[in-house]
Amino acid sequence: MSALTALAPAKINLFLHVGPVDADGYHPLSSLVAFADVGDRVTVEPAARLSLTVTGPFGAGLAAEPDNLILRALRAVGEATGAGEPLLKVTLDKRLPIAAGLGGGSSDAGATLKLARQALGLDIDDAVLEAVAGVIGADGPMCLRMRTAWAEGRGDILTDEPRLPPLWAVLFNPGVPSPTGAVYRAYDAGPPRAADQPAPPVDWSPAAVIDWLAGLRNDLQPPAEALTPAIADGIQAVAATPGVALARMSGSGATVFGLCRSSADAAAAAAALSAAHPTAWVVATQLAAA
Repeated sequence: MSALTALAPAKINLFLHVGPVDADGYHPLSSLVAFADVGDRVTVEPAARLSLTVTGPFGAGLAAEPDNLILRALRAVGEATGAGEPLLKVTLDKRLPIAAGLGGGSSDAGATLKLARQALGLDIDDAVLEAVAGVIGADGPMCLRMRTAWAEGRGDILTDEPRLPPLWAVLFNPGVPSPTGAVYRAYDAGPPRAADQPAPPVDWSPAAVIDWLAGLRNDLQPPAEALTPAIADGIQAVAATPGVALARMSGSGATVFGLCRSSADAAAAAAALSAAHPTAWVVATQLAAA
């Protein structure tokens, strides 16, 4: 069988409301999650043993990692099916920044699980794959689905939202990591917020959705900005760029997304930000693309 390849898209939290930590050490949350048309690329092919090779512009940061989420996911699906360790060679073309609030590792694992099912002819449905994806973290099931959804609970209670229209955006990462654990610890040190789920917009046109999102928030943004001032600078830079209607941090950072009202605005914003910040990672994209 020839090699199989798939996109592992970037995950964007359009808003993220976070409650205080519970007795089990988890934070309840509410979010609307959309996926971009840019991301990493994963390739699998049959092999004599399980292996992972990491390439790409951000590959060096993962090359020495002994227990990548991809390998954990593949070993977990082997245990779940009783088939043993999958005999696959996996190549990850790492194009998304690391520790960037884009769900890169979970998306990589989700794409790999789907490819592994096809490559190995595993007779398992999406529900089984979602259970396996949940083993690698709260983002696992949503990144396996790769479609717009409301996320609640620990991020594992998912409700598809097909009404979200395609949204043009520019993604900006200042080139610094934003470790999730440190951001949550900083959040816990401040005043608690609530994991409230807002009423959905009455009008699902792109302009109305952007206006609706402007009234919401990312509760992890203030602690992330305090820990990593480059995030605050990035938000200010994106917000000040012509054509950007709303700038916000995604997830626990450090990536900032700027929503635009047209593809031309997104492309122009990306060009302007790239010119002004040549060391940053900048890309124009479409969220919730069909």
